[in-house]
Formats: sequence, structure tokens, C-alpha cells
Amino acid sequence: MPMRRKREYPNMADTHFEPKLVGFLCRWCSYTGADLAGTSRKAYPPNLTPIRVMCSGRVDPTFVLQAFAKGADGVLIAGCHPGDCHYKEGNYKAMRRYRMLLELLDGFGIERDRVRLAWISASEGDLFAATVSELTEKVRQLGPLNWSANWEENGERIAALESIVREHEEALEVIP
Repeated sequence: MPMRRKREYPNMADTHFEPKLVGFLCRWCSYTGADLAGTSRKAYPPNLTPIRVMCSGRVDPTFVLQAFAKGADGVLIAGCHPGDCHYKEGNYKAMRRYRMLLELLDGFGIERDRVRLAWISASEGDLFAATVSELTEKVRQLGPLNWSANWEENGERIAALESIVREHEEALEVIP
């Protein structure tokens, strides 16, 4: 009987890692841009699970952290171009929240490159496809996050996340 050798993976490219991405897409522009990319048969990786939100300004940083905690390797937040928001200032709110989100990611030890904020209009299917392709490749190079395993190991992280949310409640409020 031949002796079996354990297969070793010297680098991530050999493991065929396919990242799981979550996309929070503005209902009015980015989600429609994604639809245009699909109906135009633009080629882009199937790694993104889209979540339609009314406005990119509605994307709370805790939504992104929950996506990571539930197994996402990367997150796309996409909205209308600044000045074109159907809710007037939603994308400006998204920009402020994105800066705060990057600080939270640093605190949790998550690479900033795992999250992308993009402005994609309804007529920019090509841009949507390019953005998803770029994010997928960037996250593929970073490798799997496996952050959910850390949550299972240490329940104190949930308490830490709740504490951070309480500290930033004012910034998380949605103003009509």
C-alpha cells in the first residue's frame, strides 16, 4: 500500500479560496447599476451577495461588523454619487460613517482593504462589474477572514462591540 503524503499549501493561490462578499447597495442607484451589469451580461465574479438598502446613508457600521461576524470576507457599500442622493444627504452620511467604520476595523484587527465604499449610478453597470471584480481580487489576496471563529472563541468580543455601539449611538442615528 503506497504511503500517503499530506498535501501542503505553500500559498493561498493553491487553496482556491473564493471570498464571500456582502454588498449593501443603494436602492436607487447602485442596486440598479448591479441590475444593469447583469442584464448587459457584464462579466464579474459571483462572490457578492447584494443587500438592497434604501440609501447608503442607512448602512450602519454595525451592519458591516455583523456581516464579518457571520462569515463575510469583504463588504461593499455602494451608493449614489455625492450630490445625487435621492435623500439629499444620505451619501454624505455614508462617507462619515465609513471613516468611523475604518477606525472600528482597525480596533478589531480587520484589514481596511476588506471594505470598499463606492459611488455607482444606475447607468454604470460597467463600473459596478469592475468594482466587484477589484474587491474580489483584493480580498482573495488577503485570504479568508475567519472572524466568526474568533467570536466563538471569545464571547467578550460581543460585549466589546456592544460597548462601541453605545459609545457612538449619536453618530449612528439616522436623521430624516
